[in-house]
Amino acid sequence: MMTRNSPTQRWLTLATSWMRVATLRTLSKVYGPVFTVYFGMKPTVVLHGYEAVKEALIDLGEEFSRRGSFPVIERNVKGHGIVFSNGKTWKETRRFSLMTLRNFGMGKRSIEDRVQEEARCLVEELRKTNGLPCDPTFILGCAPCNVICSIIFQNRFDYKDQTFLNLMKTINENIKILGSPWIQVLNIFPVLLDFFPWSYSYKKLYTNTAYVKNYVLEKTREHQASLDINNPRDFIDCFLIKMEQEKHNHQSEYTFENLTITVSDLFGAGTETTSTTLRYGLLLLLKHPEVTAKIQEEIDRVIGRHRSPCMQDRTHMPYMDAVLHEIQRYIDLAPMSVPHAVNCDVKFRNYLIPKGTDILTSLTSVLHDDKEFPNPEVFDPGHFLDENGNFRKSDYFMAFSAGKRVCVGEGLARMELFLFLTTILQTFTLKSVVDPKDLDTTPAVTGIANVPPPYQLCFIPV
Repeated sequence: MMTRNSPTQRWLTLATSWMRVATLRTLSKVYGPVFTVYFGMKPTVVLHGYEAVKEALIDLGEEFSRRGSFPVIERNVKGHGIVFSNGKTWKETRRFSLMTLRNFGMGKRSIEDRVQEEARCLVEELRKTNGLPCDPTFILGCAPCNVICSIIFQNRFDYKDQTFLNLMKTINENIKILGSPWIQVLNIFPVLLDFFPWSYSYKKLYTNTAYVKNYVLEKTREHQASLDINNPRDFIDCFLIKMEQEKHNHQSEYTFENLTITVSDLFGAGTETTSTTLRYGLLLLLKHPEVTAKIQEEIDRVIGRHRSPCMQDRTHMPYMDAVLHEIQRYIDLAPMSVPHAVNCDVKFRNYLIPKGTDILTSLTSVLHDDKEFPNPEVFDPGHFLDENGNFRKSDYFMAFSAGKRVCVGEGLARMELFLFLTTILQTFTLKSVVDPKDLDTTPAVTGIANVPPPYQLCFIPV
């Protein structure tokens, strides 16, 4: 990876688990912000700290924009979609998806209208708990998944619809499988895929991916039969229109295969990340009732109780804005993000990184930087407020990563988090079933993603 004379080059073989945050922190103290580890026989460069991460992902964004190796998924997606594609496919698919999400003033409803509608459905579903203790995991998963379904398929699902439940189940299972030790071993030693192609985890991942692809193809055929090129209804319609426009281009990226993988990417990234953040956020608000009380005072003052929150309200709610940022900073959802790689030989801080080398960026080291965020291990909305109580932006807020590979759904996720949480807190008082001091906010699972521990709460109507 780096030149042999590099004083910070050290080799470390990690065969059965994802890089631990504590391990990286320890190594960075010894070897600096740029060092090499080995996954099996494969060298990987780790970037630790804001300056190194910013220099790579933003200042040298094009050079570091390649997606890193993920063999288990690569065999399923075959270079298609947004998350794990590269080159022309990635650039064209990402550009199209961003444009479609940003300009979704299709038909009669914008994306904000759809999220507001789902927020209303969400609180109605929470009312059905009748103030009794409940685990919010399922309901909080339904809401963002339904927003994605609305954007892709035009319509939302009832929370008890079996097709909807099946889609959510496959997404949830795949996220768990991708974080399992066996899949990590297969990623580190991909040759094992040739010897164990039908191991339970890989077979289940393959089956679930095929299920989603077949469902998308089925819906695509229905869309083709009723397509009006002058009135696109959703993401699939927009993609089909591009396919028609480029039907004579044999190098076109607009194919059925790319459509199915792109939609699968939107499902996975748009459902689990947002629902996990919502779930973790409610746990933190239970743990810190004084924060919840200040949010609800701000809601009463800015919005009141008789109209739905809208995105314009956010500019008048600095405390809520700070809380949302602090939730994402504190939980550190994706500690290492998804692996990057360099597109070409790169000279980086006097080191030579050869083309194709995988790059791991420690987002934890940025979000928990103690110079930017005093006492970073403490949940404190003050990290994003100035001395006058105004919202304070921070370049260190990289919860969605940064640079060319920043999350394509960042704008949608920010909207969902604000509208869902604000609507919940406008409608309910949160009540913990145990003393808030006894609530544990330590992640139950730490690896590719930080997952909160299971808990119960009561939603008491205001």
